[in-house]
Amino acid sequence: MTSPPPGLAWIAGVGASGGLGAALARRFAAGGLVVAVTGRHAVRLQALAAEIVDAGGQAHALPGDVSSDNDVERLSRALASLGTLRSAVFNAGNAVRGTPLELTPADFESTWRGSTYAGFLFARAALPRLLAAGGGSLLFTGATASLRGRGPFVAFAAAKAGLRSVAQSLAREYGPAGVHVAHVIIDGGIGGEDRLLSPAAIAETYWQLHEQHRSAWTHELDLRPYRENF
Repeated sequence: MTSPPPGLAWIAGVGASGGLGAALARRFAAGGLVVAVTGRHAVRLQALAAEIVDAGGQAHALPGDVSSDNDVERLSRALASLGTLRSAVFNAGNAVRGTPLELTPADFESTWRGSTYAGFLFARAALPRLLAAGGGSLLFTGATASLRGRGPFVAFAAAKAGLRSVAQSLAREYGPAGVHVAHVIIDGGIGGEDRLLSPAAIAETYWQLHEQHRSAWTHELDLRPYRENF
């Protein structure tokens, strides 16, 4: 008797090997899921997928731009042959710095597209597969700017606050159907130094969210290093 194939985790916003997206892919693969990694740099994705396979996991590189509806539709079709979607993690975003008088309208729009709009497109592609599977997790990466804005970060704050509202709306709509929607506020820099958040430690929290029992789901939490002022 053959065992059912492992579930699939789709992780969007995977860049450098030392970043959060890569750490998420490694952690979800270590948890026994097949991982599909999406980002704009095909070579980086292929290297990460090969690393995960070498470590005994299963991974597929799916290059694409999640702020493009055509790309997201193509990526969604590609997922169909990889397994049953159990988790979808949106880690994409593009921070642009500049005051309201320094930024161009194009700067503001592109930042919104990279977070709010891309998050909506990603969820719209992932949700039908999660619902068909009977539930799963849909996780979003937020930032300090999700909660408060400052002049130099007007575009980023607007984009991240919008993404937070998307996540809240999705949680209220699809939580009763078994989809655990969570929004994680990253309140601090990410890196290997003591004052920064460890990518692997953040990824562990995402895995715990994925594994949470539905009687005690977390919708929003914030993460910061122990020496971060807040």
